[in-house]
Amino acid sequence: MLQHCSLLLLLCAAQLLSSSSALPFEQRGFWDFALDSLENSDMMTMMRDQGEGSAVEEIPTPDMPMCPFGCHCQLRIVQCSDLGLTEVPRNIPPDTKFLDLQNNRITELKENDFKGLTNLYALSVRNNMISKVHPKTFIPLKHMQKLYFSKNLLTTIPKNLPASLVELRIHENRIKKVAAGTFSGLGNMHCIEMGANPIQNSGFEPGAFKGLKLYYLRISEAKLTGVPKDLPDSLHELHLDHNQIQAVELEDLSRYRNLNRLGLGFNHIRNIENGSLSFLPMLRELHLDNNRLKRVPQGLPSMKYLQVVYLHANNISQVGVDDFCPRGFGMKRTYYNGISLFDNPVNYWEVQPATFRCVNDRFAIQFGNYKK
Repeated sequence: MLQHCSLLLLLCAAQLLSSSSALPFEQRGFWDFALDSLENSDMMTMMRDQGEGSAVEEIPTPDMPMCPFGCHCQLRIVQCSDLGLTEVPRNIPPDTKFLDLQNNRITELKENDFKGLTNLYALSVRNNMISKVHPKTFIPLKHMQKLYFSKNLLTTIPKNLPASLVELRIHENRIKKVAAGTFSGLGNMHCIEMGANPIQNSGFEPGAFKGLKLYYLRISEAKLTGVPKDLPDSLHELHLDHNQIQAVELEDLSRYRNLNRLGLGFNHIRNIENGSLSFLPMLRELHLDNNRLKRVPQGLPSMKYLQVVYLHANNISQVGVDDFCPRGFGMKRTYYNGISLFDNPVNYWEVQPATFRCVNDRFAIQFGNYKK
């Protein structure tokens, strides 16, 4: 009888361990891009395969891939964050789709660190101490689409990135230069986040972005003094906030007719040359807050699709009746749903009500109080 009870307890314990290990390991940040590419059918198949397995864990054979020590391996996701690793671990299963190595102490990516991981879809090495990447590191990763490389010590963008790459996040490094041809062969790239790098306008060589069909680009918190030249004309979003831009000149925005959102907040902009905004017929959101503007930029009434304008925390002392809305009826395709003018030396009671005749409702207008 005692033997039967012991066996029953052993089986219950094994079943409990098996059930708990079947739950996905939750990791904030990593799952933002990990779960979006797993097809529902693939996910259900993998979960069913686990559920139908034996309650007692089998001892792997020598030719069966093993999970790196200390990591969690579930559903083709290998999670090795926050382990104090100083190098990329070995024994990563070859069918891995998501590899999370963030929050470690890795200093270098070597040639064979990702050898055999041809199925890898996303890689995160965020928040390490990587300063060196071998030119052949990424060659095996022929299907990788997302690379998170933020908060490291890189001084240049790694060479030979996979042609399949769609998204590159490389902000908060030490990059000062983007050479011509850096993104050569990356025709699938749609998103680059490279803010918080100490790069100046002169750091972008002519042809640095040649061949890219980007939709999203962020170069915030850098050392730019003007809008960079020759950015991809395919851009839908351009974020240049928290720089040292002094003015927007006529030709600065002439390439970006597809732009929907433009971020120029937290700069030193005193002047936007008349006609500069006329090159942005599709713009829907314009951020010019926390600058040094003395008046509402010219050209806003002719922007048919503009819906949100941030102008707070400037030096605007007067708002004209035609600064936002066109005079003709029906000329604006979409009404404003947000105009911020607070923290400016303008008296709201001096602004004529007709100034906001093309705004959805009065709650969309933010004046607030001005403090010197």
